[in-house]
Amino acid sequence: MLAINSIYFPSPRILEKVITLYVPKRSGTACLLRNGLEKQRRRSNHSIMDETRTVPETGTESNTTPAATPPLDPNRKVVMDVRNITKSLPLGRERIDILKGISFEILSSEFVSIVGPSGSGKSTLLGIIAGLDNPTSGQVLIDGVDITRMGEGRLASVRNNKIGMVFQAYNLIPTLTAQENVEVPLYVGKHKGLPSVRAKELLTLVGLSHRLSHRPTQLSGGEQQRVAIARALATDPAFVIADEPTGNLDAKNGENVLKLIADLRDRTGKTFIIATHDPEVARHADRAIRIVDGLIASIDNIGGRNTQ
Repeated sequence: MLAINSIYFPSPRILEKVITLYVPKRSGTACLLRNGLEKQRRRSNHSIMDETRTVPETGTESNTTPAATPPLDPNRKVVMDVRNITKSLPLGRERIDILKGISFEILSSEFVSIVGPSGSGKSTLLGIIAGLDNPTSGQVLIDGVDITRMGEGRLASVRNNKIGMVFQAYNLIPTLTAQENVEVPLYVGKHKGLPSVRAKELLTLVGLSHRLSHRPTQLSGGEQQRVAIARALATDPAFVIADEPTGNLDAKNGENVLKLIADLRDRTGKTFIIATHDPEVARHADRAIRIVDGLIASIDNIGGRNTQ
């Protein structure tokens, strides 16, 4: 059974991400993990870059008018309500507007893509709705509770219990097996059942029951992303948020991952939100929220379940 104080410390950047996603900053567990991280820092003698806060994308000024939000199915519950989100950053004596008033709602069991070119602000928006970054103004309500002004302890609890994250680069811990990687979030907070049992169930769900003992270097890119998706589902979150989940995959494996996401949505009832620059990826979702220059250009029903 994997225990927190027996976790390997192979990569400071990956461990820093795990700590920030799942552990309140001032908790005893965080101190334990950060002590191990500091030892690894001294051994490796190279600096850590905190990857858990979204690196803002710069956008150009635009006169685009925000798109009107189409009506949603009144019989389905709104589980995320994004209200007039803005994000700006200082640049010398001026400020750069990254997001300029983003508003939309996400329904339960929906599969939504946030689409836009590089520099449009989509990754910044994804970090804000995932609780990894704070907006300059606006609100993100999850089940009616605004997460944008929460303290770090409560926010870490929300991330651990309500939000599962999938990253473009997988971010698996290289010295842990597939099963152990899926178990990691389950050792933070209180979760029902044995982590090992839950991890095996989820790896079976994503088609990797034969890869439980394999480490990331022994898996293909598509298999590593499946492990990452299983890890995102480990704590039974309401949302799974994925940033360019097919960005590091070839066309075939990318298509397989998107089909898996759609299948998992149907089988588990989870809400999936992905960010992508690729219209072909976006078309697998129920709706596409198209971001241009920090504004919503359109919200389109494109497939899957009809949300209007």
